[in-house]
Amino acid sequence: MEPLRVGLIGVGGISRTHMPGWAASEHAEVVAGADLNESFLKKWGETHGIARLTTNIEDLLNSQDIDIIDICTPNMYHTPLVVAALEAGKHVICEKPLAPTPADIRKMIEARDKSGKELMTAQHFRFKGVSQAVKAEIDSGALGDVYHARGWMLRRNAYIPTSTFVYKQHSGGGACIDIGVHILDLTLWMMGSPKPVAVSGVARTELGRIPGVFSDWHPGDMPSDMDVEEMALAFVRFENGATLILEVAWLLHHDTTSEDMQMWLYGTQGGCHWPSAQFLNSNYQTRQNYNRVLRSTKDIMEPHAYECYEFAKALAEGRPSPVPPEQSLQVLTILDGIYRSQREGKEIRLDS
Repeated sequence: MEPLRVGLIGVGGISRTHMPGWAASEHAEVVAGADLNESFLKKWGETHGIARLTTNIEDLLNSQDIDIIDICTPNMYHTPLVVAALEAGKHVICEKPLAPTPADIRKMIEARDKSGKELMTAQHFRFKGVSQAVKAEIDSGALGDVYHARGWMLRRNAYIPTSTFVYKQHSGGGACIDIGVHILDLTLWMMGSPKPVAVSGVARTELGRIPGVFSDWHPGDMPSDMDVEEMALAFVRFENGATLILEVAWLLHHDTTSEDMQMWLYGTQGGCHWPSAQFLNSNYQTRQNYNRVLRSTKDIMEPHAYECYEFAKALAEGRPSPVPPEQSLQVLTILDGIYRSQREGKEIRLDS
């Protein structure tokens, strides 16, 4: 079988982490790239040995010999590109968040259904070795019915103060949609993707308004006219009765060198913690508590690369998308609900 041919749209930033996965795949190869920045595009092509370069995205979409489109653009440009690529008969993998709103994802799902092609969200935390190991253990019944979860992704002065992150016209939102999508997607996946029905949330900025605020991750000051939130919090209810507490922040006086990302799941037969891969349960007959830690949790390859590798493998084997858009729709329904709850000052009922 000939390798699937990949065209990459948006060759800066996160795309660098995708390239090793495509290079490692026996099922796919990157043959073309598109970007509006011609000089950057040329440098990318030289680095990866790719001569087929264009500043006109239509060139890739209209190419009959391209099978997969890999979209690595800012958030607000995902929807038209994903829909156009699917309508052009391409399989699509798109960086997180899949889209800034639930309505946008519904458009993508409609386009996918009409095209008969596959669509995957690049949620790389699912592809960490510890995530795969914990998920397999949960699916074996180790927790019983999961009825509550806690997830947080908290940073201390760790953000990227560029226009594609701090202006809503490009990003669609701040910490809520930028990093909230990571821990929320991972938590919902571990929980078995229950249907969310209500959310009470807060999205706010406090420290980002202080003159001199800085990032340990990136040079430059936070723009004074940033219009996205630095922190988001939520309490979520699900149709099956389960609940979730979510906390995310770019800037927080929190005891961490840069980032603290954790998750706890609580079920009728036990609990577990990510990323330590610790499982806890109790024997009520002997009145004893038991803790154990999974031993084999190493990464198969860097997670951003592995998600691309797995997408190509799924396509070659005729399997569905490893991260289907229906699951991303649940994630964005909750994140959008947080913004709505902040605006209206009350719990929001959800349609998902």
